[in-house]
Amino acid sequence: MTPRPESSGSRPKGTAGEKIPEQPTAAQQKSAAKKTAVPKQAAAKKAAPAKATAKKAAAAKTTVGKTVAKKAATRKAAAEKTAVEQPAAGTATAKKTTAKKTAAKKSAAKKATTVKATAAKTTAVKAAASKSTATETVAGKAAAAKSPAAKTTAKKTPAKKAGTAERAAATTTAAEAVAKKATPAKATAKKAAAKKAATARKTAPATSTVAKRPAKKTTAGRAPAGEAVAKKSAVKNAPARKAPARKAPAGQAPAGGAGSAQLVPPEMEVAVSPAVDAVDRERLLAGTHHAPHSVLGAHPVPGGIAFRAFRPYALSVTVVSGELRAELHNDGEGFFSGLLPLREVPAYRLVVEYEGTVLETEDAYRFLPTLGDLDLHLIGEGRHEELWTALGAHPMTHEGVTGTRFAVWAPNARGVRVTGTFNFWDGTGHVMRSLGSSGVWELFLPDVGEGELYKFEITRPDGSKTLRADPLARRTEVPPATSSVITSSEYEWGDAEWLARRAGAPAHEAPFSVYEIHLPSWRPGLTYRQLAEQLPGYVKNLGFTHVELMPVAEHPFGGSWGYQVTGFYAPTARLGTPDDFRYLVDSLHRAGIGVLMDWVPAHFPRDDWALAEFDGKPLYEHEDPLRAAHPDWGTLEFDFGRNEVRNFLVANAVYWCEEFHIDGLRVDAVASMLYLDYSREPGQWTPNEHGGRENLDAVAFLQEMNATVYRRVPGVVTIAEESTAWDGVTRATHHKGPSGFGGLGFGLKWNMGWMHDSLQYMSHEPVHRKYHHGEMTFSMVYAYSENYVLPISHDEVVHGKRSLVSKMPGDWWQQRAGVRSYLGFMWAHPGKQLLFMGQEFAQGAEWSEAHGPDWWLLDPGYGAEPDHRGVRDLVRDLNTVYRATPALWRLDTDPAGFEWIVGDAADDNVLAFLRLDPEGVPVLAVSNFAPVTRQDYRLGVPDDVPAWHEALNTDAARYGGSDVINPDPVKPEPQSWHGRPASIRLTLPPLATVWLRPA
Repeated sequence: MTPRPESSGSRPKGTAGEKIPEQPTAAQQKSAAKKTAVPKQAAAKKAAPAKATAKKAAAAKTTVGKTVAKKAATRKAAAEKTAVEQPAAGTATAKKTTAKKTAAKKSAAKKATTVKATAAKTTAVKAAASKSTATETVAGKAAAAKSPAAKTTAKKTPAKKAGTAERAAATTTAAEAVAKKATPAKATAKKAAAKKAATARKTAPATSTVAKRPAKKTTAGRAPAGEAVAKKSAVKNAPARKAPARKAPAGQAPAGGAGSAQLVPPEMEVAVSPAVDAVDRERLLAGTHHAPHSVLGAHPVPGGIAFRAFRPYALSVTVVSGELRAELHNDGEGFFSGLLPLREVPAYRLVVEYEGTVLETEDAYRFLPTLGDLDLHLIGEGRHEELWTALGAHPMTHEGVTGTRFAVWAPNARGVRVTGTFNFWDGTGHVMRSLGSSGVWELFLPDVGEGELYKFEITRPDGSKTLRADPLARRTEVPPATSSVITSSEYEWGDAEWLARRAGAPAHEAPFSVYEIHLPSWRPGLTYRQLAEQLPGYVKNLGFTHVELMPVAEHPFGGSWGYQVTGFYAPTARLGTPDDFRYLVDSLHRAGIGVLMDWVPAHFPRDDWALAEFDGKPLYEHEDPLRAAHPDWGTLEFDFGRNEVRNFLVANAVYWCEEFHIDGLRVDAVASMLYLDYSREPGQWTPNEHGGRENLDAVAFLQEMNATVYRRVPGVVTIAEESTAWDGVTRATHHKGPSGFGGLGFGLKWNMGWMHDSLQYMSHEPVHRKYHHGEMTFSMVYAYSENYVLPISHDEVVHGKRSLVSKMPGDWWQQRAGVRSYLGFMWAHPGKQLLFMGQEFAQGAEWSEAHGPDWWLLDPGYGAEPDHRGVRDLVRDLNTVYRATPALWRLDTDPAGFEWIVGDAADDNVLAFLRLDPEGVPVLAVSNFAPVTRQDYRLGVPDDVPAWHEALNTDAARYGGSDVINPDPVKPEPQSWHGRPASIRLTLPPLATVWLRPA
């Protein structure tokens, strides 16, 4: 039977009867020869004596295990019962006895050692034979009584176990005390005094520091250099004391005050090696250990507290606890260990000496996990709505110590280490622990704080390593650098009034005109805080209710405009810190301007330091390559069916709204998420479980995201950029439509059909527009199927599509007139408005992220400046009248708010309609898309309005028009027209839109 190895790993494995390699002395060999010649019973009795003479007295004295000779007589019976238990104590004695012992002492010790040195020796078997049956080995017996690492074998009977345990508790010998404390405990007082004089260790009450003692070979020939017993120390005014034997497992520390460095009573001591065993050592060095805290740090073991540290490149490591200072043994390769005779783990620090410096710090491996069971449960369920508070890097105070908690989800990793500027980008000594089956790895690092750079070093399933940025990093380096940055927010918001009133009315029933901007290029070179000084004033002056920021989340390639995100939880560092971005949002709110943000949950780039195959296998992306690869952009699509991935995205949406007070999210590329065959040919996609092409996982994700955001953050709005006829994009998630799906739950949807058709119409020469008249009227067929936004976005003014003014046919005057008439039509049409930067002043060039809008066009020194300024003045007046006229926004999603006057005047290129508020108060919008003035143009109107007057005319001279206007109120005539009981006659300016309201 092969006995189990000791917990310290210091003994080689051996079988019963097999000698452990040692270097016995001549005296030991002689003693062993004697013992093999005597009967078994005599051998059992002679195993314990310390002298060759006075066998009976010596046997009694050495068996009782007390240093006072008067107790020997009372325990003679126990001596014979426990003599066989002496081998373990003898082994410890051999390890602690100095090389300077006298010949007499060696002779006595060797007799006991010959039996005690190893449970596998033949003499031990013979001694055991006198006390047990032939089937029971003394190795198992000694292990049951003395060593938790060498457990009793299955062959032992319950009675045998009970008897052995009782004897171990009741008859702890003085030899055991010698093994642990290196203080003599022989049977006679005279012998004890002689040993104390001979030992190298001195225990002086006045000594206040630990006295290190180098390891020395004993008569048994076994003293591994890594054993902490070679470095045990004494505490001031706390010399070793003996205590009565207790019925308790050997080595179990009694209760004591927290952090108290109390010595273990001698009778409770058993020598073990605290050094990290070979398997753990190899795994820690390779960075593949799942539970480094179970090995490193301080741990109760038989005989005291084992301290283990892994400090690569350190010269020495010292444990400091109050007045106790104990230098740990250098076990090589950065490992240090020591065994201190303490009752329980004290509060301690480590003093680490490196070449040229000494660092005193907390031990990172003494702390309990910073994440609780609830966090891990919610992560596993995909329901942790504040995921950013659990994962990532968080400066915090944990168990009274300041530092940073690192946590990352990497379920396929064999191991994870954290590396950064705080460890000179060598994470060898900072191995993270795996928290059960959650896939989360965690480590609290004391004394690491804000501003430090970091990444995670992940060991893939195949053993290779990869260095990754934190998926939940809340701050990053400035690209092209890719490290994550430890951060926490200290920002104090000043937008409480804005937040209180923004939930007053839903977005589709409120004025909602949006100025879309690309922050890095709006004013190139400005930071978030510098933008906060200019942007709010500019937008407020133009009258927009909201700004929409193109993606702010960190992205490596500026040419992607932010639509290929790698740092989903971090505002781009190109313009400043996260708190700087908060300052910009706060400034816009205090100016009365809402903040929308483009959000990109559809896909992510393949950068090898980001999310792609994050832990060596598909994790954030779908495991099916056909599902994972986005065919249009060369990116990877998220696996919306995986709980943790869905949680990552849903929590991200909540994060921006709660942490940065974002008022709405415009979700990019929704169509590519909804369809399995999006941009894929037959054979390149797999149908869903019903045989359809709908991505059911994406549908469920979008529904959950919308429901969660609206529940947690009242007053926000979500907007879908969805270019198909998917049913129910803005319908409530619990209302099923004809397709059988519940709504996606968005608040608004971009009307891509209106944008495409109307721009196509405007690009035709006026003479040809009559053949395309339906492109301007078709939108009203489906205008109330969703809650729409009418977008003239960045996508329409780049990549050869030309700017808005350049899309218009004709000369420069006609182009500007065309833009003005189009904007007037757009602002009057049902739906909300969005206009990209630069189009508000008719910039002729396409937008470029490299240089932004052509602001020089508004320089008074530029000759055509009035032309551009006039268009911008029109945009300001459109917003002003729009916000003051409920008929233009209150019933945007209700058919009761719209009535055609004339929609079929194709030959005239004229469109006219009424917009109505809930009380029926109308606004009349008339657009003439022909370059000619139409005099006395008759239009049918309601007969209950006594007169109409112009509220806005895009041909006014102040906008750069020809100033063909209707200056006086226009009264209806009792002539029916266009199916109306009354009519008016207007002068329609060329290429212009006119708004009239009751006088």
